[in-house]
Amino acid sequence: MAEFPLPFAKMSGTGNDFILIDNRKRLIGDDEMVDFTVNVCRRSRSVGADGVILIQDDSEFDFSWRFFNSDGSEAEMCGNGSRCAARFALMKGIAPASMTFRTLAGPIRADVNGSVVRVQLTPPFDLNEIVELKLNDGTEITVGYVNTGVPHTVIITPDGELGDAPVQELGREIRGHLQFSPAGTNVNFAEVVGNETIRMRTYERGVEAETLACGTGAVAVAIICTLRGLVKPPVTVITRSEEQLKVFVDSADPMGEDVFMEGTALQVYEGQLSNETVQGG
Repeated sequence: MAEFPLPFAKMSGTGNDFILIDNRKRLIGDDEMVDFTVNVCRRSRSVGADGVILIQDDSEFDFSWRFFNSDGSEAEMCGNGSRCAARFALMKGIAPASMTFRTLAGPIRADVNGSVVRVQLTPPFDLNEIVELKLNDGTEITVGYVNTGVPHTVIITPDGELGDAPVQELGREIRGHLQFSPAGTNVNFAEVVGNETIRMRTYERGVEAETLACGTGAVAVAIICTLRGLVKPPVTVITRSEEQLKVFVDSADPMGEDVFMEGTALQVYEGQLSNETVQGG
């Protein structure tokens, strides 16, 4: 059983918020992690967050993590979460400023400089630059697809129309589209606003709603737009929170190994969870 009171930190990575726990002493058991996440991520009943990050010991790297979306599903990777995990690990003396940690998507390298964290993501894969999807109403839409640690679909919106994009409705439909089953996909709506700048909005799998930012989504958007010749890297991605992420990919080979993302990772507060805070019901 989880031990209470349970110390935690609340952090924000460009608008994505996370609950971080030093779980090296196994304060939360493997069989408790899903229910714990669902309960503690409830915004009106508990701390509230887009996900939970559990920092654990690793025999090969500085640490490993378990990352859970707010619905309790475990994700292979989370870009903004990885930046928060790196800063948390440095603040708690778990890892040095330049570190490597294990995720289900593979090892992630991170460099922390104050509140700014730069991570090297695992190489993107499973690219499908042009995908024609038939929607429930019979219309067709052209999207791009790439896995940047987790699966992402990218929709390029016309100039000036990002604000009115049906992120919740269309995002939900594409997230569960047969084309992407059984795993599903995150869905990113992007508007190119300059040679090196993109604005984006994201419907996030596992949260099942629009979030204020998505790090791996920002990388996916940058890759697809670079491949289509719409931008030149490094690419500044402006998220729904109006905060910015900088994405570095090779302009000649956006699907190469040198994929970096940089942005702020802020500590919001630290506290202690009581058993009442994480009860269901």
